[in-house]
Amino acid sequence: MPQTHIRNFCIIAHIDHGKSTLADRLLQNTGTIESNNMVEQLLDSMDLERERGITIKAQAVRMKYTSNAKNNYQLNLIDTPGHVDFSYEVSRSLAACEGALLVVDSTQGIQAQTMANVLLALDNGLEIIPIVNKIDLDVADPERISEEIQKTFGFLESEIIFASAKDGRGIDNILEAIVKRIPCPEESEDLPLQALIFDAKYDPYKGVIAYVRVYQGSLDISSRIQIMSTKIEGDCLEIGYFNPNPTKLNKLETGEVGYIATGLKNITNAPVGDTITLAGNPANKPLPGYMPLKPMVFAGFYPADGEDYLSLRDAIEKLKLNDAALSYQLETSMALGNGFRCGFLGLLHMDIVQERLEREYGINLIATSPSVAYEIELKDASSYYIDNPAQLPELTEIQSINEPWLNLRVLTPMSYIGGVMELIKSRRGVYKNMDYLNSASGDSNSTARALIDCEIPLSEVLIDFYDQLKAISQGYASMDYSLLDYRQGHLIKLDILVGGDIVDALSIIVHKDKSYQFGRSLVSTLKDLIPRQLFEVPVQATIGNKIIARETIKALRKNVLAKCYGGDITRKRKLLQQQAEGKKRMKKVGRVDIPQEAFLSILKLNR
Repeated sequence: MPQTHIRNFCIIAHIDHGKSTLADRLLQNTGTIESNNMVEQLLDSMDLERERGITIKAQAVRMKYTSNAKNNYQLNLIDTPGHVDFSYEVSRSLAACEGALLVVDSTQGIQAQTMANVLLALDNGLEIIPIVNKIDLDVADPERISEEIQKTFGFLESEIIFASAKDGRGIDNILEAIVKRIPCPEESEDLPLQALIFDAKYDPYKGVIAYVRVYQGSLDISSRIQIMSTKIEGDCLEIGYFNPNPTKLNKLETGEVGYIATGLKNITNAPVGDTITLAGNPANKPLPGYMPLKPMVFAGFYPADGEDYLSLRDAIEKLKLNDAALSYQLETSMALGNGFRCGFLGLLHMDIVQERLEREYGINLIATSPSVAYEIELKDASSYYIDNPAQLPELTEIQSINEPWLNLRVLTPMSYIGGVMELIKSRRGVYKNMDYLNSASGDSNSTARALIDCEIPLSEVLIDFYDQLKAISQGYASMDYSLLDYRQGHLIKLDILVGGDIVDALSIIVHKDKSYQFGRSLVSTLKDLIPRQLFEVPVQATIGNKIIARETIKALRKNVLAKCYGGDITRKRKLLQQQAEGKKRMKKVGRVDIPQEAFLSILKLNR
């Protein structure tokens, strides 16, 4: 097909604004999927995606469309993840397109993630088609949302399309707008091949399958390819496009979107954002924008039963084949035995990996509290990063501890500004500025909204910040963040001792001002969670050699006098003395088993 009749576009939206449903309607209206084969959220193929109503993995599908002017077009839709954890994948999907459908829920309006994605799209020079979705709902207010879009992003009223992805209203207008308003690809066919990898998955028979957009040149089935950042070469075992099932081709032309089965055995050999070129005639330079994925959140995964260690190792290895963002390494804990220290893009990514390991591979996991990577500067001028509090060196060796900070944007109704600002302040956030969204004329303060811009440590956002934000704003506020830099903080390691032994999996790095509150709260929680033993168990929070909080789990007492129904008092004393000596011996050799709830207790601390 000539480039003038190709349209590459994606759909950007906040979570639950109807992105996947709109993709379903586009597939149905173009005849790509027959109505009797149609299922909801067709492009969300994972069970987790369907259950949670989110897109985790990007998908690409080719549609054929005949316009009102009777011209035939090839429409390539790239369905992108909507969560902030996967913002890099979104940026690469946007880079593969010339246009984007901006979907805004007519009941909720613009959200923080919507604004972030629009800015990403504008940075990539995309033509944006704004769509007000869900106009079929009784509580919809499309006119107000339309005016909000116009005043926030500068669109004209005539550019906005009103639609309902659920009942099909406005879908024909969207298809016509795609072919009329989104520009066609304009790359050269004569230059050496440059193909952008915007996603990849692993197939046990075909190796790594790279989802690509061909920028210049062309690729046929006999070509030998090269990954530009790794210089690894491979053969084209198969090329084709998704319809939405894989459909084989002999050639991918300039401007087209499709897939390449590379035969590579490791997904890290073809990373997202990299460039594929021909081994015999390579391009001079790769496409811009590629950067290696860096995990931001770290946690330890241990099998609840030590005998499941090998099963857990095999499961993580298999999961890693399809998830290049997941990193892991062997870790041994005195309290939990052998396990793995895993790195994730964010909390949602961690939650998904944990649930997949438990559900798909049947492994009962113990997950430690998530932490971030800290930069440790030593007094000998050297520095390195740690992702586990147990790796922190002695305080006497440390010059400073630097922690990652975020640029955080919170979009909230005006009436909740005070509560949101208080939350940000309590988490060591630094306020920068506040913008008021250009709300429709006549709006009351209950519907007008403000965008709060601030800087905040990642560790403070990690655990329950989002839940607190939703609670304070009654569910109306939304947030988006991006990594800023590393800054020096007054941080210390808080250790927990159970029965006199340090439980390394419960160690956390906290700000000094909050250390006593954390220690007091944690030992109090652990006292209720750890089962009572036949001997007294002290639970202590320490900073270095200083104990800052202590609770004691009382001993279970067996009534040894029950059988002593008579005789002299010395008989009772003898039995009680034997019991006391037995408890002393047991305290020396007794082992306290700590339940999974104890490790999760850090997540529920009052911050």
